[in-house]
Amino acid sequence: MSAPLLLWVILLHWVTGGGFMRRGRTWHHCTDLGPLDILSEVVPAGGLAQGMRVFQVQGVRGVQLTSSQPRALSFPASRLFPHCDRFPEEFSIIVTLRVLSIPAKRNEYVFTLMAEESPSVLMGLRYAPSKLHFIFWSQEHGGGWQTRVTFPNVSLADNQWHTLILAVSGQSFSLTVDCSIPQDVVTETPFPSSLSVRRASFYLGNRRRRKGAFTGLLRQLVLLPGADATPRMCTTRNFKVVTLSVPTVLQDLPMKPVSNEVLKYPYETDTKVTLGSQPPCTKQEKAQFWFNASQRGLYLCNGTNWISMLEVKQRLDYVEEYQDLVTNSETMGVEVFTIPKVGLFAATANRYSPPGSAIYKWTDGKFVPYQNIPTYQAQSWKYFTIGKKIFLAVANFEQNDRGQEFSVIYKWSRRKEKFLTYQRITTHSARDWEAFVIEGEAFLAVVNHREGNNHNIDSVIYRWNPRTGLFETNQTIPTSGAYDWEFFTIGPYSFLAVANTFNGTSTKIYSHIYIWLSGSFQLFQSILTFGAADWEVFHIRDRVFLAVANSHSYDSRMPAPSNFYAINSSIYELNITAQMFVKFQDLLTYSALDWEFFSVGDDSFLVVANSFNGFTFSVNSVIYRWQGYEGFVAAHHLPTVGCRDWEAFHTAEGSYLLYSSAKEPISKVLKLKTT
Repeated sequence: MSAPLLLWVILLHWVTGGGFMRRGRTWHHCTDLGPLDILSEVVPAGGLAQGMRVFQVQGVRGVQLTSSQPRALSFPASRLFPHCDRFPEEFSIIVTLRVLSIPAKRNEYVFTLMAEESPSVLMGLRYAPSKLHFIFWSQEHGGGWQTRVTFPNVSLADNQWHTLILAVSGQSFSLTVDCSIPQDVVTETPFPSSLSVRRASFYLGNRRRRKGAFTGLLRQLVLLPGADATPRMCTTRNFKVVTLSVPTVLQDLPMKPVSNEVLKYPYETDTKVTLGSQPPCTKQEKAQFWFNASQRGLYLCNGTNWISMLEVKQRLDYVEEYQDLVTNSETMGVEVFTIPKVGLFAATANRYSPPGSAIYKWTDGKFVPYQNIPTYQAQSWKYFTIGKKIFLAVANFEQNDRGQEFSVIYKWSRRKEKFLTYQRITTHSARDWEAFVIEGEAFLAVVNHREGNNHNIDSVIYRWNPRTGLFETNQTIPTSGAYDWEFFTIGPYSFLAVANTFNGTSTKIYSHIYIWLSGSFQLFQSILTFGAADWEVFHIRDRVFLAVANSHSYDSRMPAPSNFYAINSSIYELNITAQMFVKFQDLLTYSALDWEFFSVGDDSFLVVANSFNGFTFSVNSVIYRWQGYEGFVAAHHLPTVGCRDWEAFHTAEGSYLLYSSAKEPISKVLKLKTT
């Protein structure tokens, strides 16, 4: 089966539920098949019950069940099932929760259904650090014993919000976490067709005992009889907090109270506000606020970056020259990154060795030299982290003094406060590195441009081995004179796009987009490009775009065009219905080598690196402004010399663009002036 067809089957399963529920057996005589909000039965609309507290974490509210009396968090099942005393045979359970870290051998109950005269659990949901268990009592098939359905490798105890959809039908049990690909389990013992709920009660966060009580936050607990809730729930982009029904107390409050009325529902947050200059934003500061008095902005730390929550919306007025950054030699690429609690840095990939490439640190509003690293016609840098480890990988294009050709991964030494050699990887005229994480595993992909005069060679994807602490070959992908990798995700799916530049005779070749399926990347879509040098993915509201920088049009078998380098670069948009990227807009560029997307206030921009117009390297690069229906419209023309790469970055003092020049040993920092 081809990868696009396989994706279609998966998406069809996602949208339709894959025929999971046998619709021939219905339950109309017991309920109207609408969502039954279990949590709202315990969290009354008029206020909070005893033993409950509401917290707001990461912008989402949940209730903490802290009662010392488990029965206080219960209610009779007859309130949900007033017209019958049997539990539905087919149903979905939807849970949105935030689980705290728990000991390895501890289990916590999300809810249970228990008969009043028995200590046994008729049905329940509990979790361990890496497992989720659905338990039920089956008098019909289980010999009067409890059946446990286990879903392994379910990591919930990460202090993040997650939405679980458990669909039950006979012997089939399916768990979907955050709208990802479901886990399916088939058991010998089916869920009972006549589970009696007479004189039974629901218990939230416990099994009528304090042991195993739920310690996290619960936002949503809904029973949907007779249907798989997955296609109904998984229709938005914020999959982790997708909502079917939540209690009134947990719904969003108005931004401003009506008149002088005191807020009806009290809630707590584990946040504080820092004043002054920009503080560090790490996991320790996650969910904390910073108020920038100079820009009148309120920012929230997401564990890595400060996200604007409230500020005076700025608009880009003009761009001014801010700093001439003198480099060791011509610069092929630049990477701007922040090391928590250390500062902002820029790494330049310089052509000649010696002196190699350099790392600069932002000090007193300027980039100043910080560290030199020996490189060999370096093309690009990639900054990434794995856990607490910090890495910087360089793509070397040429051999070293000993005739060896490899690119190098450097690791940040907290003691020496500089990057040290960590791992050497054999590459072939490497152009680019891309780092990404899929399903909790770290990967690093290198673009191999050519081996000798052969441009049609394999590029390689490496997987991090946590046991050895090294990157190991995971997959090879055929490429043609490739320049760039671009990784991105759409919902639960991961993609990797390669920019193929030259196959030995022509630059008019296909670049490819791959999708991660069944443990490897498989071809998803091919797009005709012309010397493609860069892919840039970006989002504008709910729309997903992919821009390609086309560098030149050449074909040894065709008559030469009047200008190889004046050529359209293209922007593609994801079409959900067609399940592919379709062309959205063409923009005339001049040997374009890079796109960079950035925002100022509510406005979105793309800047292109124009490098050569067929006559001179002194060419204007252009900032395009998003104009909605008009697409991207040229807004600012910036004089550049052999422009190779753009990076956008922000500091407490403002927003900036940094471009590298492949034709002179000076790169430039430009400041975005706003109104």
